[in-house]
Amino acid sequence: MAGTINKEVCGYPLSIFFIVVNEFCERFSYYGMRAVLVLYFKYFLRWDDDLATSIYHTFVALCYLTPILGAIVADSWLGKFKTIIYLSIVYAIGQVAMAVSAIHDITDTDRDGTPDNMTFHVVLSMVGLFLIALGTGGIKPCVAAFGGDQFSDHQDRQRRTFFSVFYLCINGGSLLSTIITPILRAQDCGIHSQQKCYSLAFGVPAALMLVALVVFIVGSGMYYKAEPQGNIMLDVCKCIGFAIKNRYRHRSNQYPKRQHWMDWAEEKYDKLLIAQIKMVLKVLFLYIPLPMFWTLFDQKGSRWTLQATTMNGYFGSLVIQPDQMQTVNPILILTLVPIMDSVIYPLINKCGLNFTPLKRMTVGMLLAAIAFVCAALVQIEIDVSRKQLLYLFISSSHFYFFFLNLIFRKHCPPSHQHPRTDDITSKPQEGNNAIRFVNGMKTAVNVSIPAANFGLIEPFSYSNYSLIKNGKVTFTLWSGSQSCEYSTDFGFGSSYTFFIPSTLVFGPNCQESITAAEDIKPNSVHMALQIPQYFFITAGEVMFSVTGLEFSYSQAPSNMKAVLQAGWLFTVAIGNFIVLIVAELAKLPKQWAEYVLFASLLVAVCFIFSIMAYFYTYIDPAEIEAQFKKNVNEDDEDNKHKLQKTEVEMNKRDSIKCHDEDDKDKQTKM
Repeated sequence: MAGTINKEVCGYPLSIFFIVVNEFCERFSYYGMRAVLVLYFKYFLRWDDDLATSIYHTFVALCYLTPILGAIVADSWLGKFKTIIYLSIVYAIGQVAMAVSAIHDITDTDRDGTPDNMTFHVVLSMVGLFLIALGTGGIKPCVAAFGGDQFSDHQDRQRRTFFSVFYLCINGGSLLSTIITPILRAQDCGIHSQQKCYSLAFGVPAALMLVALVVFIVGSGMYYKAEPQGNIMLDVCKCIGFAIKNRYRHRSNQYPKRQHWMDWAEEKYDKLLIAQIKMVLKVLFLYIPLPMFWTLFDQKGSRWTLQATTMNGYFGSLVIQPDQMQTVNPILILTLVPIMDSVIYPLINKCGLNFTPLKRMTVGMLLAAIAFVCAALVQIEIDVSRKQLLYLFISSSHFYFFFLNLIFRKHCPPSHQHPRTDDITSKPQEGNNAIRFVNGMKTAVNVSIPAANFGLIEPFSYSNYSLIKNGKVTFTLWSGSQSCEYSTDFGFGSSYTFFIPSTLVFGPNCQESITAAEDIKPNSVHMALQIPQYFFITAGEVMFSVTGLEFSYSQAPSNMKAVLQAGWLFTVAIGNFIVLIVAELAKLPKQWAEYVLFASLLVAVCFIFSIMAYFYTYIDPAEIEAQFKKNVNEDDEDNKHKLQKTEVEMNKRDSIKCHDEDDKDKQTKM
């Protein structure tokens, strides 16, 4: 590394501490926002499950496409430092836009808790997501490489430690944010009406992104800033393009065939570069089936989160939010990676099994398919429980109906008129509970809780349904100067009608007088049933993703790592595009059927990949490069010897020619 780093702490450049803090805050910002995103689409923007899933995966796909653009800009134009600064500003603006778009009071003119101008919120959130995708994807390939640039050539051990801490910060930031932001989302906030606080869930990640930007700028005077030196991906694309173009020009049979189609680039590009590209293309060919794995894997943030909203989140006294179930993945990753590396793989090797990287990846794909089979079984259980919705309830109270045949000879005006109140016929959303009161007293009653007010309920009348969160709730009943409190516990997704009898006596004993009718049972399928599917998908990720990157890097030349990283990220993007295509086109009536469809597609793709892996021959790029250079040097030596031999023969001919001319001159003189 050109230049030196003067300020060091414990043998490490001081500048890397700013980079590590920046990465932690940025990952917290990204994963925190992403954890609640699909619920924001469904419950705030009022989109259906398919549209929410499609937009979610479109956003994720863009986040994995923009790193290619960021790497090209950093290496060919701005440099890593300026690219990180500029795109972090774009990133922060996008996060702020998302936080503002989630404030329902901005357009809630009638103060009913629902935005009146939904177009404003949709447009602002889409602009924010586009800026976030551009920012987070653009800086993704730059930050780690920029941190590596801070070390001198003799600091290899410190550089390795830095990368370990760096990726630990990524996992730490994602884990904490996935725990915290769902808690913030579940809070009630608002100026005129209390609603789920998506603005706070997006606002905290926005604040963390601003902190990340400020921290990175503070350390700017300590950074080593390498100048842009060109991007290898552009060179590879140009070489491939020239080979295809040149091959097309010489498609006639009069031109001799070449061993490989990339050999048509030899007229313009170095033979070593062409040989390296050939090695990369062999690996990229194996990437063709890989997007299907990511199609299933990234649905844990969309379909699986939506599935969790229909389940029971009580773990003893602890209440788990639906979007918090995503934390199972990073927790299992931190657990399974060392177990796989130190126990499972060595044990398989001791059994004499040749568990190659491609075989590991195949098993990882099968595990992901099993995860979706588990998800389908859980969904079937949920569907069975939801068929048990009660639309008619006969309580334990005694009701008597008398039918009288009366003949009126004169017009009889009605003594009482009461509007009809429709019953609820579907599960309340977001795990809330729909509650209403029936007033059987001859006086009006006011019912309220801290988070909602049922209003004044007239005699022999009903209140509208109000959505109440799970947990213990205490209702306060008022009639004139008299009051009493009624407490009860609610689960997830239930509906109750509470009857206030005419014999109610206000005071401390009114708890026993009020009767509850269960209109819709609470969610009975527990969120713990999602743990097996998270276990299988995470085990599949460890065997597929970690092994896949290791395999790819071992099969490509050292200067082509960036090309393979770009190809790997591209497979993730394509996998997310497949999700939105299936979600929009399949339109399966049952969600469990869609899970089975995805599992079947992955099994089919896994079979194709196993055949490709069977015929793949492992190589040692370093050895091939060394042999290639040796052959080139030998060819150069042969050419040099031939040239020297030619020069000797030419000199000899010149000497003979000069001797003949001298003899001729002598004869002429004589």
